[in-house]
Amino acid sequence: MSFLDRIAGAPITWGVDGSPGWGHLMQRDRVMQEMADAGLHATELGPDGYLPLNPDEMADYVKGYGLVVVGGFVPAILYRPDLVDEQIAYARRAARQMAAGGANVLVLGPATAQAGYDDSLQLEAGEWKMFFSNLERLRDVVAEEGLGTALHPHWGMVIERAAHIDRFLTDCDVDMCLDTGHVFIGGADPASIARDAASRVSHVHLKDVDGEYAEMIRAGEIPFRQGTIDGMFTALGQGAVDIAGVIRHLEAGGFTGWYVLEQDKVLDEEPEPGQGPIADAIASVEFLQDLAASM
Repeated sequence: MSFLDRIAGAPITWGVDGSPGWGHLMQRDRVMQEMADAGLHATELGPDGYLPLNPDEMADYVKGYGLVVVGGFVPAILYRPDLVDEQIAYARRAARQMAAGGANVLVLGPATAQAGYDDSLQLEAGEWKMFFSNLERLRDVVAEEGLGTALHPHWGMVIERAAHIDRFLTDCDVDMCLDTGHVFIGGADPASIARDAASRVSHVHLKDVDGEYAEMIRAGEIPFRQGTIDGMFTALGQGAVDIAGVIRHLEAGGFTGWYVLEQDKVLDEEPEPGQGPIADAIASVEFLQDLAASM
């Protein structure tokens, strides 16, 4: 079976993000229809409440567009002892909703207590110990609801740079969501991770990134949000990330999970019909189709 049968979308590819002041949010009916029109087979949840909160209603809603729900991004602060119980309880509620809606993975964002994604945080030794202990605790709680957990390295979160990813892969055994864009911005090589740590990758977010913008963000010359506004994330095959290498290594390693097209965008207005994010989504799907034909 071709990996093309496992290509999903995420609402943020259409500019839908839950961060305060992110930008114009397209209505879900149009987003789901454009996902289907682009040839995608599934969707992640998007921001809390973007899709129907009732699991049965949610499953029926996306089914109406020929889609299924495969997971969702759930941020949780796990290094703060005063917050962790509340955060894990939230993850349990989210996992229960996702599982009832047919999803199979909770994508865990290792959040900080800071707002937004523009500032980095370096944990102390004791905070790292608590983080990994609570990460494993959260993984077990989510498993009780029938889902796997995949930790998502993310700029502006606890697991951000290459050294953080190495520490994560060494110090715990929780699965990973390989987000090709965030990993690249953090200074790691997504294709090398796909080759050397394929057994840890249970979910993939496909992003391509303009290399010059990635260098500026690493150097602190521009904030992450500004880079996103400026179009730092490109359609697949149009940036500096070795997307083909990632997929070839994962498929050779027996990966059977979902590849989620997740090109972060910020919109300032509603696109005209047939224009806007769907153009990049279609270009990305065509890139993946060409890749599949060459494998």
